[in-house]
Amino acid sequence: MPDTLSPNPLLAPSDLPFGLPDFAAITDDHFAPAVDEALTRARAAIAAIADNPDAPTFANTIDALELAEDDLSRVLGVFWNLAGSDSNPAREALQRDLSPRLAAFSSEVSMNPALFARIEALWAARDTLDLTPEQARVLTLTRRGFVRQGALLEGAARDRLKAVKERLAVLGTQFTQNLLADERDWAMDLNEADLDGLPGFVVSAARAAGAERSAAGPVVTLSRSLIVPFLQFSPRRDLRERAFRAWATRGANGGATDNRAIAAETLALREERARLLGYDSFAAYKLETEMAKAPGAVRDLLMRVWEPAKGKAMADAAALEAMLHADGHAGPLEPWDWWYYSEKRRRALHDLDEATLKPYLSLDRMIAAAFACSERLFGLAFRPLDVAPYHPDARAWEVTKDGRHMAVFVGDYFARGSKRSGAWCSTFRSQRRLGGEVRPVVVNVCNFAKPAAGQPALLSYDDARTLFHEFGHALHQMLSDVTYESISGTSVARDFVELPSQLYEHWLEVPDVLAEFATHVETGEPMPADMLERLLGARTYDMGFQTVEYVASALVDLAFHDGPAPADPMQRQAEVLEGLGMPRAIVMRHATPHFAHVFAGDGYSSGYYSYMWSEVMDADAFAAFEEAGGAFDPETAAKLERFILSAGGSDEADELYTAFRGRMPGPEALLRGRGLLDAA
Repeated sequence: MPDTLSPNPLLAPSDLPFGLPDFAAITDDHFAPAVDEALTRARAAIAAIADNPDAPTFANTIDALELAEDDLSRVLGVFWNLAGSDSNPAREALQRDLSPRLAAFSSEVSMNPALFARIEALWAARDTLDLTPEQARVLTLTRRGFVRQGALLEGAARDRLKAVKERLAVLGTQFTQNLLADERDWAMDLNEADLDGLPGFVVSAARAAGAERSAAGPVVTLSRSLIVPFLQFSPRRDLRERAFRAWATRGANGGATDNRAIAAETLALREERARLLGYDSFAAYKLETEMAKAPGAVRDLLMRVWEPAKGKAMADAAALEAMLHADGHAGPLEPWDWWYYSEKRRRALHDLDEATLKPYLSLDRMIAAAFACSERLFGLAFRPLDVAPYHPDARAWEVTKDGRHMAVFVGDYFARGSKRSGAWCSTFRSQRRLGGEVRPVVVNVCNFAKPAAGQPALLSYDDARTLFHEFGHALHQMLSDVTYESISGTSVARDFVELPSQLYEHWLEVPDVLAEFATHVETGEPMPADMLERLLGARTYDMGFQTVEYVASALVDLAFHDGPAPADPMQRQAEVLEGLGMPRAIVMRHATPHFAHVFAGDGYSSGYYSYMWSEVMDADAFAAFEEAGGAFDPETAAKLERFILSAGGSDEADELYTAFRGRMPGPEALLRGRGLLDAA
């Protein structure tokens, strides 16, 4: 139990460098009382704004509203990060309790008539207020956000929307926890004979995973960084099938952790929410504020890419099936065969062996590469911090620019049972200038396979790309330079937020970067020139497969939300895939029961397409560097920082991109980058 005579460390000022959370002093028992107190303070602050007898001004209404939930944001910044990256039963129980309470509080604020009346008064007088461009933007977004959260509703409709939002919060939490439970609880034991044919790095990762779970020997888990290499290298088709089926059926195994009914109820409630607000569908509601604006624009882009990608994937499938038959298997190519034969084919076509490649892609060298590129582009420097992290695997750096403190960056890279799957960027604290300069505390979370004790962590090329991707998000947060937190960092349109992350992936493919940082983990020797050439030459290898599995997921997501909600999402998923002619040996990247992007919350719901929408821009944006003379052209980097990375959501996304590039792009650069232009 916490010491009730001492200040709660979640609410008390921190004595640690840069005001970092004092994780050594925080226990799970601190969270509930801290949230209760922070909610009390937030309600008092909101009431003071709403009931202020003075006429509304930007300062006493919008500025005050921006600062009203400071304590709550600080407490939840710690809690939500720990709940996602290092969960336990106490934190999961608190998640279930908090989700509907926080949804109710959100409705309480957005549906406060007196508060909204003050915002409406400012909105009506906006042309006379002499606002800065940033203030005008914040007023626009604040008013729009209140309206989209139901501020204009009355009576039964208002009450129903509040109940719908609370129920959706409960369902999103339940979906997340069910998925984590399925991923945490499944493992496939391997005996020594089962390890035959596996390269050393896979064996090491399997042994480390077994040790982490206190198993008798090596295991395969549902961590992507372990199961995919197993599918790539195991000659045992029976074991590949068993592992793949477990991975593909997460959230659909019956019992308490089955997510199919949750998905159905979520879709029905989203449709109801949209109709209460006057929209024909949830997709129409959700896309109104995105760059795409409407479902038709999304579908047009996805289908422009689908046909050439499918054609390439089908041609690849025929080649892989021939290899399957040559191995004596009579049946058709199955999904658990694709990675294995694709890896063999890659070795044959490009003379690339993952086991030979990975020693040149150690985690520490790839972190150093990501840091070095940001130094050359934006002048950032990184200094390790000697602070107690929230988990022993996490590490922290101070980020500076020309001697000025910019951020604290935290990297948490290894998979563990308490961490949800995937990779993401979040913050413990976001940047702002209102009320005094606040610099961000940014965290990148990944799920790379943890090596055995004393062994270096080796990444696949896909892992290294993930590291650069998430670091691109981190740069968006660290370089943010706006007054208002509500528009800082990644607070931008969902189909714009992936631009900085996907753009940063390009620097991993710069030959000079790999030549300097892709060094052998044991000898320190740089990657041989011929291997580097083969690696870069294989950049679009298997791109048909990768594009098909992604676009199929995006189209299913769109179909779920563009029209009446399906009573049976699994049936609707099957109908969409059949209509697309989905190749037999490829499955959706995220099937409905484990489609966390869409069902763990509203973040990417009706918006999974956004990675591809942003890719149209990231391919064109990197071309700007190439046209200017190279990947590190200083003038282009300065424009990228000014108009994209530091600007946050201070303007509409298309305006920001046009300010950087001079125009909006078409999809040709995307198709060319994926090696699909000839097939288009």
